[in-house]
Amino acid sequence: MAPAHDGGHGGRWSQDVTEHSDALDLEQDVFTLDDPAQIAESLRRSAEASDRRKTSPYASAMSMLTFYLNRAGRTLPPERREVLEQAKVELRRLYGRE
Repeated sequence: MAPAHDGGHGGRWSQDVTEHSDALDLEQDVFTLDDPAQIAESLRRSAEASDRRKTSPYASAMSMLTFYLNRAGRTLPPERREVLEQAKVELRRLYGRE
């Protein structure tokens, strides 16, 4: 089995996608914020400001958050994962999808 292509980023392709997504221009360090509501609000602003996204602002914001959670995998401390999972709840609330 051939090794996965990392796009020349030393295995950091997911970081590159997160930082340079064609769908959203994320605010700096959005996934390091401690307040789930602030993370959700930031993702909402980014999604609604984007003119390159291919789906609804809600779907784009949720997809980016889910992508980040999935790519962080086991390296994400449980308390950090909980903050990000709560950000999903907040994002649903912002878009009236509770």
